[in-house]
Amino acid sequence: MTPLLQNFLTRNSQIYPDKIAVSMAKNTYTFKDLDVLSDKLANYLQSIQVQRGDRVVILLGNTIDTVISFWGILKAGAVVIPVGIELKSEKIKYILNDSGAVALITNHEIVSQNKVMLESSQLHKVILSGSKEIPSEQLYTNMDTILSQKKQEVIPVETISIDLSAIIYTSGSTGEPKGVMLTHQNMIAATNSLNGYLGYTKDDKVLCALPLSFDYGLYQMIMCVSTGATLLLEKEFTWPIFLLKTIREQQATILPAVPTMVMMLHEQNKKSQLDLSSIRAVTNTGAALTETNIAMVKALFPNVSIFSMYGLTECKRCTYLPPADIDKKPNSVGIAIPNTELWLVDDDNNKIEEPNQIGQLVIRGATVMRGYWNKPEKTAEKLKEGNFPGEKVLYTGDYCSLDEDGYLYFKGRMDHMVKSRGIKVSPKEVEDYISAIPEINAVLVTGVPDEDYGEALFAFVVLTDGQVTTEEAIITLCKRDLENYKVPEYIRIIKSMPKTPNGKFNVIKLKDMALEEVKTKAAV
Repeated sequence: MTPLLQNFLTRNSQIYPDKIAVSMAKNTYTFKDLDVLSDKLANYLQSIQVQRGDRVVILLGNTIDTVISFWGILKAGAVVIPVGIELKSEKIKYILNDSGAVALITNHEIVSQNKVMLESSQLHKVILSGSKEIPSEQLYTNMDTILSQKKQEVIPVETISIDLSAIIYTSGSTGEPKGVMLTHQNMIAATNSLNGYLGYTKDDKVLCALPLSFDYGLYQMIMCVSTGATLLLEKEFTWPIFLLKTIREQQATILPAVPTMVMMLHEQNKKSQLDLSSIRAVTNTGAALTETNIAMVKALFPNVSIFSMYGLTECKRCTYLPPADIDKKPNSVGIAIPNTELWLVDDDNNKIEEPNQIGQLVIRGATVMRGYWNKPEKTAEKLKEGNFPGEKVLYTGDYCSLDEDGYLYFKGRMDHMVKSRGIKVSPKEVEDYISAIPEINAVLVTGVPDEDYGEALFAFVVLTDGQVTTEEAIITLCKRDLENYKVPEYIRIIKSMPKTPNGKFNVIKLKDMALEEVKTKAAV
């Protein structure tokens, strides 16, 4: 059998037909349900002439129809493009046009906000989920109608493993979004590697409140389908008390989290005091866990193994820190994931052999993307000649170091490094120091223009509930313990960090706030 991503579902629908695959909002769906319903969607897509390699966009958020659509699109031989519902019209329009998508699966609200744009696009069909009434135009159809049809056989498609399975668009915070092209081979390799060290099993219940449009959330669904585990799907992470209650009531065993989620759950459970002992593993990527975050996880979940991980969409995952090392090397993001190699290069592209030197991280392995859709120049910046003729390796654009034991430490993105007083400074290094101050709950450091230094460091700080300190006191500590060029010129205590829909700190918004404050000061 050709190794295709959808084979995970086909296989486990036969092994565990009546086992719950997805539980959401008190509704449950078995592996057989997912297989049958995705077959119906695949059959419909084929009936409207969706061809092998055509792109289909899913713009639905965390719903069961998103899960069904993902597998149905693959079965039809098409390419999945998962998109976050938080995107504004201009970004949606850009992705539809750039990808050349032939179909869109979305909801009534998105259509009502973008009707003119959608009807002037190249789309052949817009499939509406969760809506009984659809516009009269021929462009639209109803998902419920499709899924209520009698099941028919899906026409075999000659897809092979190096065909594209998905295009995942990056956020585009510093420019137009880039579509990361992933093959079936890429995504299967990533899934197998993740399963290899995380050890998901058919007995696990994975609680996912992360967006399925975000690859960290998407792979929770894929890994559950691949192992026979149950996905406890949450629409969003807004009220931590509901997530805590779901853990207790459903006896969830695995929680994929980002630091902001950890902090909110910890604060809530100090009041609620719920028994969360069913959680056996907490995974993290997207933003590094601080030592404070790690202590919070241990306080929340007494039996937990903590997997601190690091990656980027262009290769899914780079490294993981084995749980046994979380106390010994809490600031490390660990070792290469199975079936992956990594090394560092200097600015002249020479491999760095000495430990504790900062260089750009390079990744070699089967998870490395095919490239950026329609962007050969951007692709050439990231994919360069590897160790052997004809192979490409990924230049991540991230500064890292490796210690004497070969453990990786993330230092910052090349485009986020701050050059203060002529010296490159990693904002993360300063964040790590400030976050260890007892009164501090969260911190983000960015750079702002400065006449004297070229750039100056600007730190936003959130205090732990009930704690008191001052901006001056924080700067005093920084001056005591950090080199001069690492001391923030500005410290601002704020009530809470603005966040992106993926739960990360909104770096762009905070940078804008910093620039505005500096500009206002200069004008006085």
